Amino acid sequence: MKKKVAFYTLGCKLNFSETSTIARSFTNEGFDRVEFNEVADIYVINTCSVTENADKRFKSIVKQAQKVNPDAFVAAVGCYAQLKPQELADVNGVDLVLGATEKFNLTSYINELLDNPDRNKGAGVVHSCEIENADFYVGSYSIGDRTRAFLKVQDGCDYKCTYCTIPLARGISRSDTMESVIKNAKEIAAQNIKEIVLTGVNIGDYGKGEFGNKKHEHTFLDLVKELDRVEGIERLRISSIEPNLLKNETIDLVSKSRAFVPHFHIPLQSGNNEILKKMKRRYMKELYVDRVSKIKEVMPHACIGVDVIVGFPGESDEHFLETYNFLNTLDISYLHVFTYSERDNTDAAVMEGVVAKKVRAKRSKMLRGLSAKKRRAFYESQLGSTRTVLFESENKEGYIHGFTENYVKVKTPWNPDLVNTLHDVELTKIDEDGTVRFEFETLLVH
Repeated sequence: MKKKVAFYTLGCKLNFSETSTIARSFTNEGFDRVEFNEVADIYVINTCSVTENADKRFKSIVKQAQKVNPDAFVAAVGCYAQLKPQELADVNGVDLVLGATEKFNLTSYINELLDNPDRNKGAGVVHSCEIENADFYVGSYSIGDRTRAFLKVQDGCDYKCTYCTIPLARGISRSDTMESVIKNAKEIAAQNIKEIVLTGVNIGDYGKGEFGNKKHEHTFLDLVKELDRVEGIERLRISSIEPNLLKNETIDLVSKSRAFVPHFHIPLQSGNNEILKKMKRRYMKELYVDRVSKIKEVMPHACIGVDVIVGFPGESDEHFLETYNFLNTLDISYLHVFTYSERDNTDAAVMEGVVAKKVRAKRSKMLRGLSAKKRRAFYESQLGSTRTVLFESENKEGYIHGFTENYVKVKTPWNPDLVNTLHDVELTKIDEDGTVRFEFETLLVH
């Protein structure tokens, strides 16, 4: 009987790409992959450490696995596993914890433990390197999990933002080779996947002059140009990119691109320069205005998403209102709002001016309300236009959903023939749930 393995991913697109790559290594060794709520011999949890909530969810996910199969082997990998390996190993039911450099050898560690009849079930064996040793690159991409694929092009970060643990969890900034990225993109295209999302920790840093002991020949702009030439990929989407690394040349290239879509997600974190300095961000809000203006100048229909943190130490009511008003006046499309949570071993965790959690929650609610207003205004601005929709694979309450190239979410009555297909759609009406709804007569084959 083949052993069965199941995966659960917390956190970002990068984690999803790495989970998928790890899952393929199991399949290559003869394991059957099953859903996490099914009976499996091995459960793998890819962890996140960005927020306190992601930390807390880990225990409940372990319990979920144990409920399905109390005798199963449970392994933890990912950022939280690198930062606090012993803490995870001490969770009841966890058998193995692997850090940043070990996670891609998960099958070897598991086979070794499974072959040991004397192993102590639930003992929580830890294999975790010092993060300074995470100086090599492992390429990854997700496939088969979604209509679109997440393609990892970069890992690690050299920035020292005072609230962030990612450099401690993933190490220095390093990039995949151009040849490897293009090879992976072609493999994805061969699987009839229509859209690729580029992902990494700091993808605008791709191909920086040096990392570790290796020199890199290419820039992010070079990468974008080469990917745009890969046949078989209908859409390419840039995930989160720092405003100081999003250059005019890249924006111009996207505006004229064959495959890159007019959608950018650009972290802001605060609309107040004093707070940006305390965060050790590498720009002031004026640069952010410049980036948004440039995008809208060459792509008026572009969708722009924004990351923002509320409740950072020292953020007064005045600072927050400045951020709120700044975002309110910007020509952006939606917000991802993060409530600041203290992370061990970060500079921000010991700063003065701690904001009460009730105040953080109130500010978060205000910005989520602003996000809904911004998204609605953006959707309304798109009504009357014809956009191309890529349909997803899920039947949600009798509807099939999809996204336009500029990230407008649409729905229409469920039709399995539409799954993973591209169609031109006239955007005519916003439904009660905030999505754009249309009927089949407005559907044009792409």
